[in-house]
Amino acid sequence: MNTLMKSFLAVAITATAFAETPETALLKARSTEFRQDVVQVADNVYTFTGYSVQPVSMIIGDDGLVIVDTGLDTISAKRILTDMRKITDLPIKAIILTHGHGDHTGGVPVFAAEGTPEIWARDNLGDENHAFEHAGLTINKKRGARQGGFLLPPEKRINNGVAQAYYPKRGGAVFSADESLKPNHHLTEARQTIEVAGVQLDLVAFNGETKDALYVWYPAQRVLFSGDNFYKSWPNLYAIRGSEYRDVQSWANAVDQMLQENPVAVVPGHTRPVIGKELVNEMLTNYRDAIRFVFNKTIEGMNQGMTPDELVVYVQLPSEYADKDYLTEYYGNVEWAVRSIFAGTLGWFDGNPTTLFSLPVKGEAERMAALAGGKDKLEAAAFQALENGDNQWAAQLCDQLIALDPTAAEPKLMKAQALEGLAESLLTATGRNYYLTCAQELRASAKSVSKHPLF
Repeated sequence: MNTLMKSFLAVAITATAFAETPETALLKARSTEFRQDVVQVADNVYTFTGYSVQPVSMIIGDDGLVIVDTGLDTISAKRILTDMRKITDLPIKAIILTHGHGDHTGGVPVFAAEGTPEIWARDNLGDENHAFEHAGLTINKKRGARQGGFLLPPEKRINNGVAQAYYPKRGGAVFSADESLKPNHHLTEARQTIEVAGVQLDLVAFNGETKDALYVWYPAQRVLFSGDNFYKSWPNLYAIRGSEYRDVQSWANAVDQMLQENPVAVVPGHTRPVIGKELVNEMLTNYRDAIRFVFNKTIEGMNQGMTPDELVVYVQLPSEYADKDYLTEYYGNVEWAVRSIFAGTLGWFDGNPTTLFSLPVKGEAERMAALAGGKDKLEAAAFQALENGDNQWAAQLCDQLIALDPTAAEPKLMKAQALEGLAESLLTATGRNYYLTCAQELRASAKSVSKHPLF
């Protein structure tokens, strides 16, 4: 290793601070969307934003309240309930869960504690987690922590694209052992009208982000509670923590069905409410059409024999959608959606016969090193890529070096530096968090095996 590389590694041992790239600045500005607030959506509808990572809504009926979604944990739910009580002291008669993700269900014990409310959800609530458990998968939890940035220090997190950088202290399980805290009313039809406290609501089942999703339509006030099938960001059509295929066509159809309700206000699954018929119509229309464009364009390219790597170049969101803030890649990412559509509809094989039986990772790395003229030259090429700001290539070369010697500290430090550079130039918060968390893990791994005097 030459002197310049040794000098670099001495600096690279410590993670660098965020550079003020345009992407970093835009993501920081995005945080105003998550400010704590109580938004009066209609005469008797209030939405509490910024208390947790998703808005919690209250509908005031004749003699009681209906709560739509409950936030991430009991701590935030208690704060929300305290501020609800500044508006009304009516009892909670019903809780409606738009789907089974923990950031929407964690506050159930708080809102259910005052009595015995009806708790409504689809009959397959928690379908995604059940699928993981059935397969014996646990890696999704580790990947989820990376995606969420939960292992990063506060200075490394900006926000999560559709929510503030919240560190949950759950204060108990999502559903306790008390059977009364589990859903006691289930939506088993495509659409069902319920009446609670004099409030008539339609619950509509529609798969999208999850297979247990529903939206809530309040016709008297023309307010729609969309769950996570709509929020102000390019949708997370694929979650990098891992998930079953999210049916992209069904997701677009769900948005279309919500649009047909003709709402004057929408409470998204994340981000602030959207109020005003024209604005709601514009957002839902573009949201639906943008999702359909990406799906149709991906299928078009697939039918031409394109591989996923070719498709992510071929499928570009037109400016009529890409220029809209509410379709910007704060949370989901178009490239990830394209790859998911390919895998979800055609499977893992990309159609190139070379990939039917690829070389083992270490075997390819050995050949790459030989092609470069030796491991030292491969390492020098990775270092030069870092010096040139070519972080993606540097990371890929470092993967080869790590495959050759998993115990070596230097390639791990170089890859950490490359990942941090990639994070600075990526807007999508989940990807930034994943890059930065993996960089942090690489530094820790390098430290555990290194004898470098600065460790």
